[in-house]
Amino acid sequence: MNVLGASVSEAITDPVHETRDILLPNQTEHVAQIAVDIGGSLAKIVYFTAFKGRTGGRLHFKKFETEKIDECIEFIAELVKDAQEGYEHRRPMVLKATGGGAHLYYDKLKSKLPGVHVQKEDEMECLITGLNFFITEIPYEAFTYDEQESDPMQFETNPSPHVYPYILVNIGSGVSVLKVTGPDEFSRISGTSLGGGTLWGLMSLLTKAETFDEMLEMSVTGDNRHVDLLVGDIYGSDYTKLGLKASRIASSFGKVFKKGKQPTDRQFNSPDIAKSLLYMVSNNIGQIAYLNARQHDIKRIYFGGCFIRGHPITMNTLSYAIKFWSNGTMKALFLRHEGHLGATGAFLKYSPIRKARHSFSFSENFTPDTSSHNPSRVYGDIEDTNVELLSQQQIEDDMIADAEN
Repeated sequence: MNVLGASVSEAITDPVHETRDILLPNQTEHVAQIAVDIGGSLAKIVYFTAFKGRTGGRLHFKKFETEKIDECIEFIAELVKDAQEGYEHRRPMVLKATGGGAHLYYDKLKSKLPGVHVQKEDEMECLITGLNFFITEIPYEAFTYDEQESDPMQFETNPSPHVYPYILVNIGSGVSVLKVTGPDEFSRISGTSLGGGTLWGLMSLLTKAETFDEMLEMSVTGDNRHVDLLVGDIYGSDYTKLGLKASRIASSFGKVFKKGKQPTDRQFNSPDIAKSLLYMVSNNIGQIAYLNARQHDIKRIYFGGCFIRGHPITMNTLSYAIKFWSNGTMKALFLRHEGHLGATGAFLKYSPIRKARHSFSFSENFTPDTSSHNPSRVYGDIEDTNVELLSQQQIEDDMIADAEN
């Protein structure tokens, strides 16, 4: 992929929780890959379409609920069909699959996508590859969020290679906390099972919301003070000695239980419950993120995953948690493509002429502009020369062998 001049499209294709396309104005070669990241709750797809009659094209981002995996695969099949039209000497199409579902649905992907070479990629490697791509190559991708500011979203306008070390808090069904010290250097240092799946599950039990987006919208009109026990409910005012404001949550859902009394059906409204649940999960994740950042002496904390969805309440809660626990010394960083890090990383790992693809860094899988970038932006040449090159015929033979097996 040629990322020279890459930028986030300002055109809104989906007004509801849209994920904006990325423009690649200098891409000239036929793109033979599609990527999918299949998690426990959502499946995310990244694919490329070329502009008609001129150079360049767009990276697109789409998601499906994992329980509708058949619809997701049908969508991929249509993408494959469209990508192959008009190319007589095209490369075989490749589906880069990552996430737990890449293993769980591997046989289904192969059976329903005949002629497509399905390749599994490591989930954590793809997350870091995708995030590194966004924060080092795409302007106006990362931002902070603070509702106290006149403009809550403050973008990092220019991507920079000087981002390491940083922590990625990836919030999917569960949460993984990754420490990243270089383009290909990372480790999982923590995590929690209380993530997006927790919020989704509890909302499904306690409200009538049927989709994650509906749950988030419901929380906008909610008032958690009807459900949560606050510091002011206990002390009657701020607890100034400990720096706790009266509005601080002392106990999530603390007002629900009353000894000898069962809550009635209409005593607690769904929007109030939704707001309380969102605060509960987000605050917990924010505190875990801060504690890990403090332990490893790292200031930059990125939050990724479809849990966030660009939702103001979620971002503000995470931002507040980081700011509160760090006494203002750290800020939460968010991404415009936060839910597609893994799929984007898998997309960038495509290489049609090598077998030993895991021996390379992500940077060789796209073509940076070496003429105008600072030399430090170029991540280095390929050092491993002992790579077995594959011819077009060999790739096709591999595909036939896979189909027979």
